[in-house]
Amino acid sequence: MKRIRNLISVTCIFIISINLIVMPQLAGTEEILHALASDEVWEVNQASQESVKEEEAAGSLPEELQNLHAISAVLMDAKSRRVLISKDGQTMRPMASTTKIMTCILALEAMNAENESAENEGTQMESAGEIVTVSKNAASQPKVHLQMSEGEQYYLEDLLYSLMLESHNDSAVAIAEHIAGSVEQFAEKMNEKAKEIGCTNAHFVTPNGLDAEDDGGKHSISAADLARIMSYCILESPKAEEFLGITQQKSYSFSNVEGTRNFTCTNHNLFLDMMEGAISGKTGFTGEAGYCYVGALENGGRTFVVALLGCGWPNNKSYKWVDTKKLMQYALKTYQYRDVWKEPALREITVENGIPDDQELFGDAKSTPVLQTEEGKQKELQVLLSESEQVEVTVCQEETMQAPVTKGTEAGYVCYTLNGEVLKKYPLVIEEEIPVKNYAWVFRKICKKYMMIN
Repeated sequence: MKRIRNLISVTCIFIISINLIVMPQLAGTEEILHALASDEVWEVNQASQESVKEEEAAGSLPEELQNLHAISAVLMDAKSRRVLISKDGQTMRPMASTTKIMTCILALEAMNAENESAENEGTQMESAGEIVTVSKNAASQPKVHLQMSEGEQYYLEDLLYSLMLESHNDSAVAIAEHIAGSVEQFAEKMNEKAKEIGCTNAHFVTPNGLDAEDDGGKHSISAADLARIMSYCILESPKAEEFLGITQQKSYSFSNVEGTRNFTCTNHNLFLDMMEGAISGKTGFTGEAGYCYVGALENGGRTFVVALLGCGWPNNKSYKWVDTKKLMQYALKTYQYRDVWKEPALREITVENGIPDDQELFGDAKSTPVLQTEEGKQKELQVLLSESEQVEVTVCQEETMQAPVTKGTEAGYVCYTLNGEVLKKYPLVIEEEIPVKNYAWVFRKICKKYMMIN
């Protein structure tokens, strides 16, 4: 009889405990999971905000940059791709031969891919030996051109110098057809690459930048996206070193494969000799685009890119150099790297229905998240800033979480922003496993406590 009373007592205590401890927690589980899944705490559509941020920069052009000749102009920090100065930087305009930086980097990366494929197959292939056969279409391209003839053959590497130093339109088409089979298919690759780089206002139709239009629209780009592509070419592409080598070459001589014709190309990027640290650039002109330019400069660990569209028409050929120097000089005197790292103050999180460290029946588990940085890196965040710019640090972490919680579960973030633009976001994670108070655990705890009482 005594055993039956004990069993009834334990059962009653178990049921009461379940109602007090487990059921209230489970009741809210669906709502909690829904909130976490919808990420209501923080949701930033960076692409949609980009235009607003850049036009804010445009609205606050310093006095010394008020008289830029270019219709559209952008100064960019190449490493972060942050737009520092923008004058109508999001409007798409014809880009003329600045297009050829995309043609060049696609060709270089295609050569790289073919080499890797050959190595995987156990064969050897030299990029310099890759031969391009000139089509009728390529040979018919207007000036500026190499004056190729249909059926002639050239080494692909040689044509890249023709493309970037002299801006030959026939070389661009010959390269495009060799890489993709046709100009149209190459344009598809250009547009795919632009999206991969992060461009949102770019549409490529031709590999040489001549004014053209297809079903997708006019061959055009924004100054911001042109600067993004150059930043990719000089810093991020696996072929960045080769790209810089070509665009920095003062002159280059070569012949066709048969050796019956000889050529010398001269670099027309005068900016290379205008400012110390100039590392790359490409000029362009068409009747619709006007003079265009995109160039890069490196100084003291800083890398700046300037992109100009519609920077004057004939008789104003020097405007692009004036604007480029003005923007680069402003960048050099205004922007320096600063360490904006701040150690965040993190709060303890309540893990509802979690087993606490003291293993007590009543009460929830507690855990303080840790900030997760890249492995092996110091806690610092170097950002290129002007003296007046201030980075904001926001800590957003969960107040409560629902057990069970696995090791490494994200519980919030620390976000660094500048003028509404996200510079860096560090996750906050739980470092230990926190199991749930399930029925079996509660029952065992009750039995143990009852036995201790008796």
